[in-house]
Parts: sequence; C-alpha cells; structure tokens
Amino acid sequence: MRILDQTDRDILKLLKHDARASVTSIAAELGVTRVTVKSRMASLKADGVIRRFTIDVEDVADQDMIHALSLIALDLSKAERVHRALSRMPELTSVHSTNGRWSVVARSETRTLAEFDRLLNRIGKLEGVSDVETCLLLSRIV
Repeated sequence: MRILDQTDRDILKLLKHDARASVTSIAAELGVTRVTVKSRMASLKADGVIRRFTIDVEDVADQDMIHALSLIALDLSKAERVHRALSRMPELTSVHSTNGRWSVVARSETRTLAEFDRLLNRIGKLEGVSDVETCLLLSRIV
C-alpha cells in the first residue's frame, strides 16, 4: 500500500472538493509546481489511490431514484465470494466492510421499486449472506 505524504493528501482533498480542478489551480493552491501535481496525480492513479473522477449531482437530478442502505450479515468463510458478487452489481454505488453484527454496508440506487426489490432478492440469495436489513433513504437533511 502506498504511503501518502501531506502533498498527496492535499491534492486528494482538493480533488474531492472539485474533481475538475485543473493541475494549474491545484499547484497554485498548494504552492507547488504543475509538474509536481501532474506527476503526483499520475502516481496516485497508477497506484490505485485515485480510481475514478466523478461528479456529485444536486439531489434534483436524481430525486426520482430509489436510494437505500443495506446492512448485510455474512458467513465470514464465504466473505470473499460475496464481496466479489456485490462488486459486480451496478446498482450498488458503494460497498464497505464494517464491524459488529453486520459485515457489509452497501448503498444502492435503482430507478424503480421493482428494480430495488430484484436487487434485494439477488443480494439475499447470495451464498454466504445470512441476513439483510435495508433502509430506504428518504429526504436528505445535510
């Protein structure tokens, strides 16, 4: 695993705030050269620290989507298999391992309740999944 220094962390912080920030603006903000920023970003991408660039759309843009958090309990001897299966489900926008009763927390987006129902059934039928509890995300507070 790559060890990030403060310059790497500062670049990532700026990119998290604005993934479209130019190399020039990042360099000016951090007081380093464009070459430094460009080479650091290339290394961060090559090392898998930066996996993708994306956008954060206003809630209005996806207000008709069904958003949910699913808490998933696993038979830990089959966790790797379940993790791989979950990573192939395009409806899941993030999947995290966690501690406690639940082994995995997954965030999903579907267009309809019928799609959401099919997704939950697919998750629940995975070999190694012992329980799933899901909460629909209603209105955003913060």
